[in-house]
Amino acid sequence: MAGKLYLVATPIGNLSDLSPRAVQTFEEVDFIAAEDTRVSVKLLNHFGLKKPLVSYYEHNRAESGEKIIARLLAGESCALVSDAGMPAISDPGEDLVVRCAQNGIEVLAVPGPCAAVTALALSALPSGRFTFEGFLSTAKKNRAAHLDSLKNERRTMIFYEAPHKLNATLADLQAAFGGDRRISVCRELTKLHEQTLRMTIREAAAYFEQVPPRGEFVLVVEGAPEPSEPEVTLEDALAQVFALRDEGLSLKAAARQAAEATGFAKNVLYDAALGK
Repeated sequence: MAGKLYLVATPIGNLSDLSPRAVQTFEEVDFIAAEDTRVSVKLLNHFGLKKPLVSYYEHNRAESGEKIIARLLAGESCALVSDAGMPAISDPGEDLVVRCAQNGIEVLAVPGPCAAVTALALSALPSGRFTFEGFLSTAKKNRAAHLDSLKNERRTMIFYEAPHKLNATLADLQAAFGGDRRISVCRELTKLHEQTLRMTIREAAAYFEQVPPRGEFVLVVEGAPEPSEPEVTLEDALAQVFALRDEGLSLKAAARQAAEATGFAKNVLYDAALGK
């Protein structure tokens, strides 16, 4: 019988955020697959846990993933962790989950911290609908195409960015969306120097030209405004009245239906149609 893969969320800064269930899962699995074993061993040591670690990251995911699947099929259980946050989200763990699905291996989640959702909650921007965009490409052409595809995106957008690329990214966001769009810049979430700045993109670009960026950033950007409805003139509304009358409606019925569609008062349209 095949083992199980557990996707275990780890703290994005504050070690106290590791859940009791995550600790229990680490204790029970046969081995842990980690993005960076040096980072994960520090976490395990903090909680007094000892467990075999294997490396699984972007550049070895094909070879390492095949070995992990073989061990799972042989009946072992594995906890997958990223350096921080939820594995398989903007993370090579996505590929391992696909492999498990293809091989009929059960995958279970041990949820916990996620930088994207944490930043969204702190942003004071609309959170009912949002889109996670992750890291922008370092290739200028791909980056430009990515941002261009989002120009009319009305949902709140979430991006990850490293400190040494922040100024260039803010400049690109301003070029794509304009300087007046609201942005929440979250830095070092749950850590000692956590900071959330709520301003316009233009103000954020100016601020970080003066203050050197430090730490890991999550950028939460306001979506595009809803397109304004074209203004309907009395002439337009009357045209609808006459068109409806030509279809066989009485003048009163046509005025009533056109009023519902245009917002004009029924009596105003009726009188105007009569030439009063």
